[in-house]
Amino acid sequence: MSGLFDRWMASLTDTAPAEADPAEAAPSADAAPEAVETEQAAPARPARRPAPPVLDTVLVDAVDVARSAITEVAGESEVGAHLGAVAEGTRLVTHSFACTNPAYRGWHWIAVLARAPRSKKATVCETALLPGADALVSPAWVPWEERLEPGDMGPQDVLPRADHDPNLELGLEQVDVHDGDDIDQVPNFEFGLGRTRVLSREGLSNAAKRWANSDAGPDGEYARKARGQCSTCGFLLPIAGSMRTRFGVCANKWAPFDGRIVALDSGCGAHSETDVPQQSQHAAQSVLDDFADELDLVDLAPQAQEAHSRR
Repeated sequence: MSGLFDRWMASLTDTAPAEADPAEAAPSADAAPEAVETEQAAPARPARRPAPPVLDTVLVDAVDVARSAITEVAGESEVGAHLGAVAEGTRLVTHSFACTNPAYRGWHWIAVLARAPRSKKATVCETALLPGADALVSPAWVPWEERLEPGDMGPQDVLPRADHDPNLELGLEQVDVHDGDDIDQVPNFEFGLGRTRVLSREGLSNAAKRWANSDAGPDGEYARKARGQCSTCGFLLPIAGSMRTRFGVCANKWAPFDGRIVALDSGCGAHSETDVPQQSQHAAQSVLDDFADELDLVDLAPQAQEAHSRR
């Protein structure tokens, strides 16, 4: 039927209009010119909002059909009171039932019913157990690159390669030098020679922020109480690259940051040039007062013998 209608509409649009009478089409020379009035376009009508679906009475009354469908899946003891029905579309209704399982507090059962046109029989489309507003559900899934935290990796863990990591950029490539080539080659590893990718400007900035905000940064507790900065410590190992003006590596085994990156304006109590006040070499005062009154010495042997004889 739809194909016939489409061909009929196409035939109407393809048909050329009838030719006008030449006598009517040709205006006479004596005829006064007529003013041509342009028709103003009618204002566009606002789009009508679709009417909300109407509850189908046959499907709304089929509460027993919906309950029976859920009971077959979960058991009669798991299905509670009927919570209501909602129209999902034309001749499509969803029934909700309370879930009585204590392990699923806040969840509810649903059964979706439908019926064919001019049919009085409700058909079950699907059943499901859905969480409510106060239901206990698992947290939303987070991709691994957003879920991974520093320190989560173990000795056997391997991270997948990130091809588009904003912290990295392509490094420089070492080229072959031939005799006669006027080229200045500086085999400096700092430039990235021999490495496929090196730290980008964003990667350097992110690393500097992490190091500065750590406990080895200038605002850490050790730095606030230190009397000397790492920049003047003999145990500081300088690093190469643009970060050498802000950071270095601690090489003091007694320091809390041994083998770690430290800020040059950080510090701790293990500074190589700081010292503590010299303690007094005088002996502590004796607890026994030798200048007090003389003590009376008493022989305890007779008292011990008397106590033994009483036993």
